[in-house]
Amino acid sequence: MTLMRYEPFNLLSQFQREVNHLLDVGRFGDEETGHGLADWAPAVDIKEEPNQFVIHADLPGVEVKDIDIALENGILTLKGQRAMEQREESKNYRRVERVRGTFLRRFSLPDAVDAEKVTAKCRDGVLEVLVPKRETAQPRRIAIES
Repeated sequence: MTLMRYEPFNLLSQFQREVNHLLDVGRFGDEETGHGLADWAPAVDIKEEPNQFVIHADLPGVEVKDIDIALENGILTLKGQRAMEQREESKNYRRVERVRGTFLRRFSLPDAVDAEKVTAKCRDGVLEVLVPKRETAQPRRIAIES
C-alpha cells in the first residue's frame, strides 16, 4: 500500500496554472512579486525593526553564486536560479514537487532606506537581506511644552 499526501485543492491549483499557461494569462507577470516572470518564487518573511528591515528568503538548494540581489529606484530584486539536477532514467520517480529553474521576487521599499548600506548573507538555504533605514528616518520623541 502506498501512502499519499491528501491535498484536495492541489489539483485545482495545478489545473489553474495549466489553464493560465495555455492562455498565456499574466504573460508579463506581477511586477512586484515577479510571478509569471520566473519558474518559482521563494517564500519570504519581512520584518521591520526600529533601525532596519530584515528579509528572510527560503532558497534551499540554491548556490550563493546563482543569487543576484539589486536595489534600484526603491525596488529590491531577488533573482537567481536553482539548477536542474541530473536524473537517472532507471529511477522510478512517483512524485516530483521541488521546482527547478529561475526565481524572482521584487519588493517596493520606502524612501527611508539607506541603499548604500544594504547587506546580505546566505546560510543553510536561507538568504538574509538587511536593509538599514537612514538616520533621518529614525523616529524621535518630541517634547510637549506646557
